Amino acid sequence: MEHRFQVDLRGIVDLLSHHLYASPRVFARELVQNATDAITARREAEPDWVGGTVRIEPTADGGLRVHDDGIGLTEPQVHTFLASVGRTSKRDDLGFARQDFLGQFGIGLLSCFMVADTVEVVTRSARGGPAVRWTGYADGRYTTEVDDAARGPVGTTVTLRPRADAGHWLAADQVRDLVRDYARLLDVPVLFCPPAGEPVRLTEPQAPWEVVHADPAARREALLDYGATLLGARPMDVIDLRVPEAGLVGVGFVLPSPSTVGQGGHRVYLKRMLLSDDASKLLPEWAFFVRCVVDTSVLRPTASREALYEDDLLGAVRDGLGGQIRSWLLELSVSQPERLAAFLRVHHLGVKALAVRDDEMLRLVDSWLPFETSRGMMPLRLFRQHLAMIRYVETVDEFRSLAAIASAAGTPIVNAGYAYDAEILQRLPRLDPAIRTRRLDPGELAARLESLSPGQLAVAETFLATARTVLTELDCVPQLRQFDPVTVPALYVLGQAAREQDSVRRAVAGSDELWSEVLSAFADVNVDHRPELVFNWRHPLIRRLAGQPAGAALRNAVEALYGQALLAGHHPLRAVDSAALNRSFLALLDRAFTDPATGPDTPAEEAP
Repeated sequence: MEHRFQVDLRGIVDLLSHHLYASPRVFARELVQNATDAITARREAEPDWVGGTVRIEPTADGGLRVHDDGIGLTEPQVHTFLASVGRTSKRDDLGFARQDFLGQFGIGLLSCFMVADTVEVVTRSARGGPAVRWTGYADGRYTTEVDDAARGPVGTTVTLRPRADAGHWLAADQVRDLVRDYARLLDVPVLFCPPAGEPVRLTEPQAPWEVVHADPAARREALLDYGATLLGARPMDVIDLRVPEAGLVGVGFVLPSPSTVGQGGHRVYLKRMLLSDDASKLLPEWAFFVRCVVDTSVLRPTASREALYEDDLLGAVRDGLGGQIRSWLLELSVSQPERLAAFLRVHHLGVKALAVRDDEMLRLVDSWLPFETSRGMMPLRLFRQHLAMIRYVETVDEFRSLAAIASAAGTPIVNAGYAYDAEILQRLPRLDPAIRTRRLDPGELAARLESLSPGQLAVAETFLATARTVLTELDCVPQLRQFDPVTVPALYVLGQAAREQDSVRRAVAGSDELWSEVLSAFADVNVDHRPELVFNWRHPLIRRLAGQPAGAALRNAVEALYGQALLAGHHPLRAVDSAALNRSFLALLDRAFTDPATGPDTPAEEAP
């Protein structure tokens, strides 16, 4: 036996309001959308017809009335399209191509029940027949009646009577602002008719990018002014966007301040009706410095008509728009380097993200984007002149500790501690096979520092012997070199091999017995790679310590220099390192406040 599903209209309205639509505000869009489609349908059916206006009228009882002079409905169509939940759309059954219309899902009228208890539709069809009054109620009932006197001309009037808890949605100012926001770009006149006062047109005959200006400069200024109203601040620049296969046209605004990675905030119109003012995934991830305002006639909306459906066409649009933004950047580099420099100061992160995958953008970054180097801020193309090898470090702390010393050693380095920098440096050979890049091994840098003469080494023999004894307990070896700047007394150098071995040792020290044995298997037991503490002979303190006799004071000095070098290089401290630093600090303080003649200070006697 065949049965039909029973439909609970209240349940459907609850589903719409809580799970499909983000807000009840969409009722305004659906009303204007249906009215506009009715006008479009009549224009298709009557090519010589010259009408087409939508009128929005607040009513005295707090309700809302929407008139259109579109194609209207016959009585059978009223039953078919207004009282059937789940039918695709009246546009197909009326014989018109779907792509010519705004609506796609045929549930727009139901959205009105999110703000109204009663929805009344009075309509007369352009195909003839009497006017029909349809009244729907939120509890699922509806009535129809032929009312030839209800509406003389062809068209449709929809009247909403508000729910007790939704009156604010139908307030005159609220409705006016909602309709203007949604329908601003429609080519159909939409008039807001307040109870007192002249009608106000809420739509504009042309989109801002369609307006013709006297010259390109005037057009650019007008679009920047438009962008300022949308963004709250004047954009840096405007980019014309067009993807014909998606029927997409519009503009992209370059944000005037740094933005976080992440896509959103694009204003998308579908057939000139606002789809979303916070659309995402319209641009590639790297182009997060651009906010778009576009109109499309082909891209598919989601069922709620509040976002774009992710499909192959949207992916192609994303690639196409990304290519146009990329071309804009390349054009700036050729014809307007000052504007490019200003842009890079603000949005270098997005450009670097693109350079990681695009050779032309890599070339732009190489030529124009300043990098932090031991020679100062400069583009990579300038930095690498007269260098056989570009050496870089991958952390900011490592660069800060090594930059001055690397320059003094004749090994300039690049700070690749920021996002995408290391990947960009590794890709540079794609521009020219002669370019060679390599991460700097600090052990290699230490070997380039100037050695001491035999006489200097003889003077420092006792100091070096004490340093070896102290540092052996800390898994480190001493070196004595002379280098600039003289303000650095000691440098902690962790070469690549030592870094790997040190990582294993730290892991072993922090693991239980079983895991310690497993991790120990990864350690190279045949070669002893340990960090180096390089003392700077040019520093007055080191030369002074070299003349001191062996003893506790010299041991404490070595421990203090070791701890200070770790801290200066932002290296992590192990428990043994912290203990050595604390021990030396307290011992040196104690020695500083001890009188050699009387011994440690004792508390003074209280005054009588």
